[in-house]
Amino acid sequence: MYKLLISADELRGKLPARDWLVFDVRHDLADHRAGRKAYEQGHIPGALFLDHETQLSAPKTGSNGRHPLPDRDDFAVLMRLHGLTGQSQVVVYDGGNGMYASHLWWMLRWLGHENVAVLDGGWPAWLQAGGASETGVRSASVTEAQALQSLEPPAAAAMPTVDAQTVLENLENPSFTVVDARAANRYRGETEPMDPVAGHIPGALNRPSSLNVRDDGRFKAPDELRSEFDALLDGRPAAQIVHQCGSGITACHNLFSMELAGLKGSALYPGSWSEWCSDPARPVARSAP
Repeated sequence: MYKLLISADELRGKLPARDWLVFDVRHDLADHRAGRKAYEQGHIPGALFLDHETQLSAPKTGSNGRHPLPDRDDFAVLMRLHGLTGQSQVVVYDGGNGMYASHLWWMLRWLGHENVAVLDGGWPAWLQAGGASETGVRSASVTEAQALQSLEPPAAAAMPTVDAQTVLENLENPSFTVVDARAANRYRGETEPMDPVAGHIPGALNRPSSLNVRDDGRFKAPDELRSEFDALLDGRPAAQIVHQCGSGITACHNLFSMELAGLKGSALYPGSWSEWCSDPARPVARSAP
């Protein structure tokens, strides 16, 4: 079974296959309709589309970030409605660099589902490998009654998370280190295109998620990722790392990359910077250009 990466050639050799689920999560933060439009114009045969704004996020309150995690029970129902069972091998892909795919990978692992992999290189890699495509919209073949009948309560959360209060308390009594996945100029507070406040959580390290992939969107080799993360963490164990970004999505890219590198056990701060900066009482750090 596949639990981290799968290549386009490997996936071509497996489809169609019973108990395999493929999800298309292409998305654009600047144009929320772009992902669904791209899916309708062409996708991997049999793939189902999931939307990061309307399906993979909880309602926004103005203080819980731009992509708050949904309730785990609600998310479990959503996935059952899309055919997920304990036997499912799930493959997730996006527009290329794995940013959105790694987020759904993390969410499924958080739900307790182990057999989920990211398609290395995403949709472009599939096309480059000569993969077939289909257009239009494919709907899940599971009825709500069937999904609810087969639904088992989610296991205890398999992927750890921390909340804003825990991050705040950690500033005074550090027990973990925050790693910020945003671009360096956003981390330094030089610019902030998405959120109302620029800067970063005091004490956070910076590892832009773009550094995890090559120019073609495929992930770097595990040994290379291991070397780079070891240099960044400087002896800090993976279990004492908490990942954050702007809204909890690209943080999962760093977390996935660490797992790929054999550095397992780090946590996610789902609310990330968009939640953190919504409260002016929370401290903000800025680095000089």
